[in-house]
Amino acid sequence: MSISAGHHVGIIVKNLDRSIYFYHDLLGFEFDNEPSPWFEGDELSRGVGVPDARLRQVCLRAPDGLIVELIEYGNRPADNDRPIQQNYLGAMHLAFRVDDAKSARAELEKKGVEFLSEVNVVDEGVLAGWRWVYLHDPDGIPLELVEVAYVNREERTAGIAEYLATRPPLESVI
Repeated sequence: MSISAGHHVGIIVKNLDRSIYFYHDLLGFEFDNEPSPWFEGDELSRGVGVPDARLRQVCLRAPDGLIVELIEYGNRPADNDRPIQQNYLGAMHLAFRVDDAKSARAELEKKGVEFLSEVNVVDEGVLAGWRWVYLHDPDGIPLELVEVAYVNREERTAGIAEYLATRPPLESVI
């Protein structure tokens, strides 16, 4: 098997229409497909690993071609109204590259988007050149805006080589 490319990132949302407003209208993602009708049935339940699954979805395309699939489950547990905390196993965030993190933050802030902090500037270490800031979508899903001002390619290449030469053997990390 060989993986040729990433295809999409899926996000479970509370309300598909509300999330479309955020990702399409605020972030500017284009529709890749129109919102689906509700899907359900045994085959779907087996395929997604969710008993009695009932869902609808839409795929939106970021400017670089990344597809973000928004999925609303009609049978999401009633007590599940917040995403898992960022330091929990399986937690993830979605990062979008921007040309200017401060300008992007200011533009979204004018549209009512709240951010967790000011833009963070990294000029040392493995992520030197990054300017980044976190925000949440309407369901509290963590998103990140990243500006890559520069890359210290030689330092990164040397650091990767050092890691690969000294990493623990596979048997010790299983």
